[in-house]
Amino acid sequence: MSHSHGNLLGEPAPTLLPAHPEADAELAAGNPPAEVAAHHPTVSAAWAALAEEALEGDRTIEAYAYARTGYHRGLDALRRNGWKGYGPVPWSHEPNRGFLRCVTVLAKAAEAIGETDEQERCTQLLRDCDPTL
Repeated sequence: MSHSHGNLLGEPAPTLLPAHPEADAELAAGNPPAEVAAHHPTVSAAWAALAEEALEGDRTIEAYAYARTGYHRGLDALRRNGWKGYGPVPWSHEPNRGFLRCVTVLAKAAEAIGETDEQERCTQLLRDCDPTL
C-alpha cells in the first residue's frame, strides 16, 4: 500500500511565474536597469535591479518606489498565474526571484524610513512565499 504525502492543510501548489528571456538577457548583458524597465515595464526583475541599485546608493525613497512598482507588477503576474494571495512562491524558481527581490528591498526601505507596518507585512509575505528565505 502506498501513501501519498499531500499537503493536509490544503495549501495551493507553488506559483511559478513565466520566464522573461529578453529582459533577463538585457540585464545579464549589463544593460542599465532603467533601460530594461522601460523596455519591459511588467518584469519585476528589472524593478528589483533598480531598487537594489538605489538602496546600495543610499537613495532609500527611490529604492522604496522602485521596489513597490516591482512588487505590484509581480502581484499582477502572480494573480495571472493562479495565485490567490497566499501559498508558495518559491525562490528556487528563477522567474519568481524578481518579485521576491522587490519584496525584500521594499521591506528594507520601509524599515529605513520607519514604516514598521509595511516592513512587517513584507517580511511575513516573504516567509509565506518561501520559508527558506
